Amino acid sequence: MRSISRPRTAASRFTVALAVGTLVIGLLLMTAGHVLAVNGGACARPYPLTVNPADFTDANGNPNAIDNPYFPLTPGTTWTYDGEKEGAALHDVMTVTPDTQVIMGVTITVVRDTAWEDGVLAEDTFDWYAQDDAGNVWYFGEDTREFDEQGNVTTTEGSWQAGQGPNLPGILMQAHPRPGRTYRQEYGPGVAIDMATVINVHRHITLPAGTYSNVVLTKEFSCIEGGIDHKWYAPGVGLVAELALANGNEFIKLVSVTP
Repeated sequence: MRSISRPRTAASRFTVALAVGTLVIGLLLMTAGHVLAVNGGACARPYPLTVNPADFTDANGNPNAIDNPYFPLTPGTTWTYDGEKEGAALHDVMTVTPDTQVIMGVTITVVRDTAWEDGVLAEDTFDWYAQDDAGNVWYFGEDTREFDEQGNVTTTEGSWQAGQGPNLPGILMQAHPRPGRTYRQEYGPGVAIDMATVINVHRHITLPAGTYSNVVLTKEFSCIEGGIDHKWYAPGVGLVAELALANGNEFIKLVSVTP
């Protein structure tokens, strides 16, 4: 799942002073504190999920198209992001591949997410998504690798697949996001147990790729690690910006989307 920083511990300083259009980062810190109080017990809730493959197919038995307006995944589409982490340039490319895979009986779409830091390949990840009949986009796991400056794989930490052991899929984007809703995004005990809370559905943001209205703003957090991510999703486009508050604050913004 698109994350520019795996949460560890809250940063002791906040030096990112970025204003993007009408967005003022300082407001996020106040909002985050309020939302933490709302979802304080969310991690402890039971998760008795049953996956029915028929819920992910159309009347003809074909896999549902992933056309949720806040996270559309049309094969061949590529999103390009640029940003910064403690002075280091970040560059990220996310592409919807034509590949599919069957997980827990569900045909999922494979998305490749590749990240560079100061021009050096840092991470290469394959994420797995599917959309149910209601329009929710589900996240079935990821296969991720991180690299050193010589191109050697240093870790595959964070990789997990729904259906293996206790692992279960979560919802990446709800069909109808509403402020205050908290939901599970990843459920890989011991690896990734992430959740998200919808903060706002009417944000306005200006980026190199364009100006967007009615943007969904979410706050993501881990049940087993520290740190907070804020993400902005524009209708008809998908993820357009992300701010991670962890070991070194990171920010990326959309610079182009093709086709």
